Amino acid sequence: MDFSRMAGSIVSFVQNNPIIAIVIKLGLLFFVYRKPKLFFSLLCLGLLLVGLIYLIMNLAGSGSEKKKALMPQEEQSDTDR
Repeated sequence: MDFSRMAGSIVSFVQNNPIIAIVIKLGLLFFVYRKPKLFFSLLCLGLLLVGLIYLIMNLAGSGSEKKKALMPQEEQSDTDR
């Protein structure tokens, strides 16, 4: 999960669906105007959760890469018997 790929998908969505993007922007602006404390606390919580998911995906990816690196060694030892 790469941030540049995620940002690119968001930009692509906004370019392909401008009406939906405008409605979402207006809704967020209205939410910031009416209840800014709640909005920013939810924004911080969302960013924290995205960071946690990124960390989990990054750690899981490195573990699967190490597992793939070990697989050929196990297969070679089985064929030597």
